[in-house]
Amino acid sequence: MNVQVLPPRGGAEPVATVLVVDDEAAITELVGMALRYEGFAVTLAATGREAIRVAQEIRVDLVVLDVMLPDLTGLEVCQRLRAWRDVPVVFLTARDATADKITGLTLGGDDYVTKPFSVDELIARIRAVLRRSGRLGTDSTVRYADLVLDEDAYEVTRHGIRIELTPTEFKLLRYLAHNAGRVLSKAQILDHVWQYDFGGNDNVVEAYISYLRKKVDRFSPPLIHTVRGVGYSLRLPRR
Repeated sequence: MNVQVLPPRGGAEPVATVLVVDDEAAITELVGMALRYEGFAVTLAATGREAIRVAQEIRVDLVVLDVMLPDLTGLEVCQRLRAWRDVPVVFLTARDATADKITGLTLGGDDYVTKPFSVDELIARIRAVLRRSGRLGTDSTVRYADLVLDEDAYEVTRHGIRIELTPTEFKLLRYLAHNAGRVLSKAQILDHVWQYDFGGNDNVVEAYISYLRKKVDRFSPPLIHTVRGVGYSLRLPRR
């Protein structure tokens, strides 16, 4: 059986390939979609044996691995993977006792995220593990003009001055910064920034763009621009 690898949204070259292993389909789909939006290629597995087969058939840069699987435990899967391949593992589990975390990390896990979890935090942990393992560049910052976002620290500065943002504001600004110069529609922004968490109308985008402008564009020149009838863009003013 061929392994299905889902490419990043937009068809760009993937920054890395992540295998997500969990027997809860809602979790694999949520994590997989979020990773694809962040530029990763993704493949999914629901059991330990399926995860091992996938890792044997394709090159995987990192495994997000549930501990409680229907056949093998995640710890057993990690041990088997470590026996023949040096692939980073981030455990994702509801077992949050300190002893469980120590066991997981001792058996070769690189990080340990407990459920319920923040998708943004999980992706930040994945990026950090990939950088430590040399599978990503070491720089966690995104820069545009005098705007700097540190994706690991969740910090933003402009003119060297720190700007305090809420998690949603940071996620929106990061999406604009990763697509600097492009015009993004409200639908694209809703799909990327709010995903499954959103149940209202697109006026929320206008509201959050306004919040960002008050914080980011209190410095000159303004960077967040409206293209009427189309959407929003992070760019320097036209001359």
